[in-house]
Amino acid sequence: MVNELKPPVTVALTGASGAQYGLRLIECLVAAEHEVWVMISKAAHLVIETETPVSLPARPERLVAALTDMSGARAGQIRCFAREDWMAPVASGSGAPASMVICPCSTGTLSAVATGASNNLIERAADVALKERRQLIMVPRETPFSAIHLEHMLSLTRMGAVILPAAPGFYHQPSCLNDLIDFIVARILNQLGIEHRLMPRWGETPLGD
Repeated sequence: MVNELKPPVTVALTGASGAQYGLRLIECLVAAEHEVWVMISKAAHLVIETETPVSLPARPERLVAALTDMSGARAGQIRCFAREDWMAPVASGSGAPASMVICPCSTGTLSAVATGASNNLIERAADVALKERRQLIMVPRETPFSAIHLEHMLSLTRMGAVILPAAPGFYHQPSCLNDLIDFIVARILNQLGIEHRLMPRWGETPLGD
């Protein structure tokens, strides 16, 4: 008998640099046996093509197939939603999962969510997470931050969101780019309460020792 999948986690990729973080997060959630609900903005598709060797289709059904192949997901483990699919479960508090991660999170998305714009499904899903007092993790990748960015982060933090900048540390002595990516993804998984073996926590014995 095949084990049932764990509760879904919503993952949204927007147009900031750092597409590798979001794609790796999807892989890790799949490996952890969670259902994964994915939204990718138009700008994020361009960033993915620029930063990675991957080119993902925009149509949800084709995107599901591509992400399933990339991550090794089971049939039906990944669901994808279009930019204006207002009937998607993430658009309503009665259907959205308990946790949502925007990774990477553009400063435009940060602003829209902070002000309740809800111009597209990603913004609406984040708005749902906030109004329902559910977990919302936002991973901005920008430098330097302006006062506008910082004020929006403070507002979102006060609303209950977690702001987790894509600023990897080096105390784990990374030897390659993937180690830096995994540093941030490990932090996201820690916030979600999902076990992983990407890297040891501070004070733990290094993996493999």
